[in-house]
Amino acid sequence: MIRDLIKSKKTKELDKQLRNILGITPGNYSLYYTALSHRSVKENADENNERLEYLGDAVLSAVIADYLFKRYPYKEEGFLTEMRSKMVNRQQLNDVALKMGIKKLALYNKFDNFLKASQIFGNTLEAIVGAVYLDKGYQKTQKWIVKQIVIPYVYVDDLEQIDINLKNKLIGWASKHGKKLDFETVNEKIEGNRRIFTIAVVLDGDVLSQGKGYNKKDASQLAAQSAIEKLGL
Repeated sequence: MIRDLIKSKKTKELDKQLRNILGITPGNYSLYYTALSHRSVKENADENNERLEYLGDAVLSAVIADYLFKRYPYKEEGFLTEMRSKMVNRQQLNDVALKMGIKKLALYNKFDNFLKASQIFGNTLEAIVGAVYLDKGYQKTQKWIVKQIVIPYVYVDDLEQIDINLKNKLIGWASKHGKKLDFETVNEKIEGNRRIFTIAVVLDGDVLSQGKGYNKKDASQLAAQSAIEKLGL
């Protein structure tokens, strides 16, 4: 009886938070508990959010592709691909997740300072997309993504003006100023079932910045972005 009351209280609290922060009325609460649970607090694959993150990544990519296809009826494939990359890259998703308040919902090891500063909240957002998809179906998920993520938090017109290839921008700056610049893989490890790469920007022999990603391209872009911010470019 007491256990049921505690569970009921937790469910009511989650319902309130999901409604207020995400605009979602849950059907299957267990999906959302799983989506919010990082591997640092739930090690089993069926209890943490990595599988839902994988699913949500695919659903989000498809919805954004459809959104851009309809928004830009006369743009070529290369433009659409670049815009989608700008909208769903790791840094962008993490920024959106923080603005949405997902950090307040996420269940993770709050004593791990690395996690606090990492991009797990963007990953959590992808997991939530996966949960919404399983809970509500594709069409409702599509409408939810556009209404709750794209319109309020993704400034598409501004993204058009951003040079996505930050790595090339940094290389160009270094060449112009006679600097020696390298992108070096400093770490590669398996977390869960996914490979994590750490890429460092090395300027004149010193490490300027680092970036982590599920592939070297994303990690390099994040390292380049951090370097550009430090250099004030």
